[in-house]
Amino acid sequence: MPQSKNSKGIFPTEVDGERRGRSRRPPSPHLFINPSDSGEPGSRKPSSVSAYDEAMDALSSLITKKNRSHKYVADDRFERMFDYVKILDLEGPISQMKIIHVAGTKGKGSTCVFTEAILRYYGFHTGLFTSPHLIDVRERFRLDGEDICIEKFLEYFWWCWDRLKAKCSDDMPMPTLFHFLALLAFKVFAAEQVDVAIIEVGLGGKIDATNVIQTPIVCGITPLGYDHTEILGNTLEEIAGQKAGIFKKGVPAYTVSQPAEAMQVLNEKASQLDVCLQMANQLDDNLLNGLHLGLAGEHQYVNAGLAIMLSYMWLQRTGHNEVKLMDLTSCLPEPFIKGLTTASLQGRAQIIVDRACDIQSQGDLMFYLDGAHTPESMEVCANWFSLAIKEDHKQERCARSNGNSKDSTQILLFNCMSVRDPQLLFPRLLDTCADQGVNFEKALFVPNMSLYTKVGSSSSAPPTGSEVDYSWQLTLQTIWEDIICNRRGNPKKVDVASGVSEYDDCTSVISCENSMVFASLPLAIKWLRDRVNQNKSLQVLVTGSLHLVGDVIKLVKR
Repeated sequence: MPQSKNSKGIFPTEVDGERRGRSRRPPSPHLFINPSDSGEPGSRKPSSVSAYDEAMDALSSLITKKNRSHKYVADDRFERMFDYVKILDLEGPISQMKIIHVAGTKGKGSTCVFTEAILRYYGFHTGLFTSPHLIDVRERFRLDGEDICIEKFLEYFWWCWDRLKAKCSDDMPMPTLFHFLALLAFKVFAAEQVDVAIIEVGLGGKIDATNVIQTPIVCGITPLGYDHTEILGNTLEEIAGQKAGIFKKGVPAYTVSQPAEAMQVLNEKASQLDVCLQMANQLDDNLLNGLHLGLAGEHQYVNAGLAIMLSYMWLQRTGHNEVKLMDLTSCLPEPFIKGLTTASLQGRAQIIVDRACDIQSQGDLMFYLDGAHTPESMEVCANWFSLAIKEDHKQERCARSNGNSKDSTQILLFNCMSVRDPQLLFPRLLDTCADQGVNFEKALFVPNMSLYTKVGSSSSAPPTGSEVDYSWQLTLQTIWEDIICNRRGNPKKVDVASGVSEYDDCTSVISCENSMVFASLPLAIKWLRDRVNQNKSLQVLVTGSLHLVGDVIKLVKR
């Protein structure tokens, strides 16, 4: 018999046996950070997995919010960042670091990745700090385009941890998770003596942990929009003011085309600090010599244009004057082209073919992943998805000698934070897809697999527990059903509580005409694979949350 849900919308989970965190003090770094240590039997070096788990447990202890929608409380944690910097003796190294600092609402990570790749192809030793991570926290720290290795991560992690633990007290508590990760990034890049550090702001700018940077080489502001309004303000003027907080006196800055009210604030803040704020134009794809950007989507040409100007200004201000501004508008230098066309970033307009389906099946399962979570980015995501599946259909038809191709069904796999407004997100997604003839047969709603209270890694097992609260997913389902029914001219109040569990196999699913709520992501993936094994081809758009995207990547690639 299928499991039943209780009145609060809670499923018992299909997995028992909660992993218990260890409470012993983490081992001293010298026991496991030596890369030359073979780890042979009899060696004192613990396995890298167990040592890494210790670090993840320590990191998890720095999480102060109970969940992602936990009310934000302003405090003096930003001011304390300067104290932490002193404890770690990072004042001098940060001031000497040749930093590119990037804030914005959309495209921060993509812009940083493009910039890093360009300068790496010029031969510079690069450091890149971005957020969030999708699978493993080490993704946030890249050295020369690669995630930092476990050995180096552990070395620098415990170096910072031990010094902060020794100095912190009730009056000055340990930094919160993101603040610690920002400090760790500065330590990593200083110790590794990078030529350039590209630093992405975590949230906002003015009081972001990364804003201990006082002497960047150049700053960038990506497209602005409404996000994290509970923290940054409810108007574009307020949001722009927070983002402009990374401007430093006399340091040049670039931005892209912005809404008029946001642009006015950026100009005012720049004027107050004697900042030369210039506009970066969208990249002309003709300058790529027939190649494509490494990151898919038309919106990436805006981010690429900003990355070009940030790279150019960094080169100029660090004494590398061989690149002329004229070259950037007529014929891009080779390192720019190589960087732009090879840049990579998981979870942004990414396509993965699922290989776990029955090889005898005539169906295919394709995941189209994008972490869009604002109305504006949802529209961009929908446009990319619609164009991508049309291109895939065209290529498949050309590849078949008879000119026929498989009929594919479009499915939405969705979750978002409860602070988001699905009444704004869903219409932008549906309208943009419908304009290009794309319609979803079903929407699947699932809780995220990753836990907000636990920092996981690529080797972490899926979280377990006694019950799963899926009440927010029922809300999403209700809103989705109402929107779909209204668009079909059949307005009616949907009662998801009357939904039936049509997918048995001892699992619970709340199913309505146009949507389903699953108790877990693995169950949704199993449902998709079972359909493909029945010779159906599915194109699944995964969006609404970067955390959901990361969970899907972790499951599908496992």
